[in-house]
Amino acid sequence: MMLGIDLGGTKIEVIALDERGGELLRERCNTPQGNYGATVAAVATLVRNAEERVGAGDMKSSAGVTLATVGIGIPGTESKATGLIKNANSTCLIGRPLRRDIEVALGRPVRLANDANCFALSEATDGAGAGAEVVFGVILGTGVGGGIVVRGHVLAGINGIAGEWGHNPMPGEHHRPSCYCGRKGCIELYLSGPGMAKEHKRTTLSELAPPAIVARAAAGDTECEATLKLYEARLARALATVINIVDPDVIVLGGGLSNLDRLYANVPALWDEHVFSDRVDTRLVKAKFGDSSGARGAAWLWND
Repeated sequence: MMLGIDLGGTKIEVIALDERGGELLRERCNTPQGNYGATVAAVATLVRNAEERVGAGDMKSSAGVTLATVGIGIPGTESKATGLIKNANSTCLIGRPLRRDIEVALGRPVRLANDANCFALSEATDGAGAGAEVVFGVILGTGVGGGIVVRGHVLAGINGIAGEWGHNPMPGEHHRPSCYCGRKGCIELYLSGPGMAKEHKRTTLSELAPPAIVARAAAGDTECEATLKLYEARLARALATVINIVDPDVIVLGGGLSNLDRLYANVPALWDEHVFSDRVDTRLVKAKFGDSSGARGAAWLWND
């Protein structure tokens, strides 16, 4: 049995998979806000409860009890230099030896990866990108993340930041707001859910959340339609940069904004003029496993 943990800012999800990727169990709990010790304890409790409910796994403890493999996706990255967490929007994790502390709590080795990398691995293994040689996984939600899988393996990079396109500058923009990361004009500021809402307010003075913008555009609201068209144009430019560098077979979208069905027709129609090729064969598709892809990909880390 393989267990995958998606350690998010508001919830922690555990999923149990068999060796073929069949789902055996899925459970969630709330993330203890700002409490590192309680977060480690919550992960350990979810793992033990899952093992008790499902049963046998692949590893043996020193006492001979059968244990499952455990992979964990986190909203940040483990520094190769220090073993401490960096770049996490769950700030209580920053500077902490998370993998070591969870290994101590569980009494076994665990594997840790960025949550966008886990998402990409899930979709490349048995999701919307299954069978593709190169898959770029994109998270369009509260933030913007990315992960790269090549021939079934996560590309982490020498600095552990491969695929982190969300904090590159958005090409072709003169309006460059400041980002929490200390830079200006980051892609995340334009393509995240909050980014869409802020852009709509900046241009219309109207405060609307993305679902309301989408609904009103569908009902004929011209201002909301303009916001969505601008979003699509920016997404096309940003993904064209990825295509020019990585040249993936498939780009898989996840996160709340991936449910905007019009993206899959409109964005590829716009990115051609920005890609250095006579034609673009890269496919843009929606994630097969939705919100569960992060936890599924974490479970697959032991097969990577």
